[in-house]
Amino acid sequence: MRVAAVVSLRPEFINATYVAMYLAADGELDPAPLIALARAAGKRIYLPVLQPGKRLRFSEWRPQGLLHCNRLGLFEPAIKNYRAPHRLDLVLMPLVGFDCRGGRLGMGGGFYDRTFAFLKPEGRPSQKRRPRLVGLAHALQQVDDLPVEIWDVPMTAVATDRGWITMRS
Repeated sequence: MRVAAVVSLRPEFINATYVAMYLAADGELDPAPLIALARAAGKRIYLPVLQPGKRLRFSEWRPQGLLHCNRLGLFEPAIKNYRAPHRLDLVLMPLVGFDCRGGRLGMGGGFYDRTFAFLKPEGRPSQKRRPRLVGLAHALQQVDDLPVEIWDVPMTAVATDRGWITMRS
């Protein structure tokens, strides 16, 4: 619940209408309280849907919306009502580890990096482009330094149980 309180006070969340989140699995920080706050604020919630080529699409998920299990055992909306990734305002992403430069260690599939590669024009992320990529994590998941590959798309911030961390370049 602390992370939900941290995120809900941020302008990135307050000003967002189209918010992508995830349903927690394998020990990921659970965004369920944040999903409830977003719905109460009238935001439209989108969940990731696996696509060929290890990419994601984001489908709107309404209260009591049907879910089904995908090939990785993760739940995604059964009814597909997609919104293009570049038309989302905010993407709250799961992670395994992160550093203060925006490095994100996920589960190893590269889905988010492939999907949001358009945010890296000329190899540098833009703080002004949509959507904002924000990791949700426990503070203890922060490490000093993560190796960076050319295809990695850095996050703009991470919200933890201890507060909001804006990434430095």
